[in-house]
Amino acid sequence: MAILKRYMIERDIPGIGNFSVTELCGAARASNQALSTIGPAIQWQHSYVAGNKTFCIYLADGEDSIRKHAELSGIPIAKITEVPQIIDPLTANN
Repeated sequence: MAILKRYMIERDIPGIGNFSVTELCGAARASNQALSTIGPAIQWQHSYVAGNKTFCIYLADGEDSIRKHAELSGIPIAKITEVPQIIDPLTANN
């Protein structure tokens, strides 16, 4: 199995911050269907919804899998950023 890296995918989706639960559910279903088609090369962790954007955290074997997911799901990508490290309040204890 390929080594998965963490990515943040920024998406510009006008009005998404005002989407209903039903609309967000539909987007999540489209994403899950694309993920099942691609297989273990990509995993969706979670997404932050803010205003006209989403910031989605994925594990993937590379940007090609992320772009394939966007193509299959119909959910556009504005920017892909690899996230090699995470810090949080507990980092101060190291």
